[in-house]
Amino acid sequence: MELRRLRYFVAVAEELHFGRAAARLDMAQPPLSRQIAALETELGVQLFDRSRSQIRITQAGQILLDHARDILQRLDSAYRETRLVGAGGAGRLRIAFVGSATHGPFPTLVKSFRTHFPNVELALSSMNNAELSRALIQREIDVAIARPALGDDDFRSETLHAEPLILALPDNSPLAASETVPSTALAQETFIIYPRRPRPSFADHVLAVCKEAGFTPTDVVEAQDYQTAISLVAVGVGVSIVPASVAEASRPGVFFRKYDGPNPGTALTVHARIDNRAPHVMNFLELVRKNTRKSGLKRG
Repeated sequence: MELRRLRYFVAVAEELHFGRAAARLDMAQPPLSRQIAALETELGVQLFDRSRSQIRITQAGQILLDHARDILQRLDSAYRETRLVGAGGAGRLRIAFVGSATHGPFPTLVKSFRTHFPNVELALSSMNNAELSRALIQREIDVAIARPALGDDDFRSETLHAEPLILALPDNSPLAASETVPSTALAQETFIIYPRRPRPSFADHVLAVCKEAGFTPTDVVEAQDYQTAISLVAVGVGVSIVPASVAEASRPGVFFRKYDGPNPGTALTVHARIDNRAPHVMNFLELVRKNTRKSGLKRG
C-alpha cells in the first residue's frame, strides 16, 4: 500500500467530498477518484458509499481511517524528529569535564546550549584528563573539557577559558593576612596537589611553578581530584595552587589569595574527535567559539 494513497484516502474521508478533497490536496478530482478506487481494489473492500447527493464512509473505511491517521501522524513525527536530529536540534550530547571546570564559563556554556537546543539531551560526567582522552578515543563521550589540554592529533580543540593561578589557604593560616602572599613564604608549607594519578598532570604544572619560584615543597599531599584538594585545604592540611576561577565560589574554611611568584596560568580546553562531525557536536563547538570571541581569546 502506498503512503500517498493513504493520504488521499484520509483527505476524502475527512472532507466526504471528492471535489473538496482534491482542492485540499492540490490535484484534479479524476486522478483522486482513480487512486481511491485503486486502494479499494487493493484492499478488496468498499471504503465509501457513493451517491449523487452525498458520500459516506463505510465501516471498513472507518477502521482504515483510524489506523491511517495514526500511521501518518507517526510518520510525520518521525520525519520531524529525524530532521531535528540531523540539524543538531535533538539527540544526545555526551560531555565529560575535569572537576575544576565547574567554576568559570563552563556552567554558563552548558546553560546557553540548553537554551539554544532544548531538545538535545545532555549527559554530563566528571573525569580526569587521562579518562577524558580514553573516553574520546573509544567514542564513549562526544566532547571533553580538559585542563589544560589533551595532546592527541585525532582531536580538534578550542580554548574555552584562560586564567591565572591563585593560592588557596586555610582560613586560619597566618599567610591569609596578606593580600598578596610572597612566594618565599610558601617554601615550608605543605602543598596539596592533584590529581594523584595519572601523571604528568596539573600537579606537575604546580610543582613546576614552585621550582621556578626557587623552591621544592618539602611536604606534599596528593589528592585524586580538585574537590578533595580543596576539602583538605579547608580542614587545614596545607595550601594549594588552583585556577583563579575557583575563587568565584566561596568555600567555608578557605581563603584565596594572589601570590607574587611565577604565574603561567592555566586554561580550559574543549576537545572532540576530528571525525565526529555530528551536528550537535559542531553546534556546541560553535558556542565555544562565540565565547572565545567575546572573551578575546585566540582559538587553540
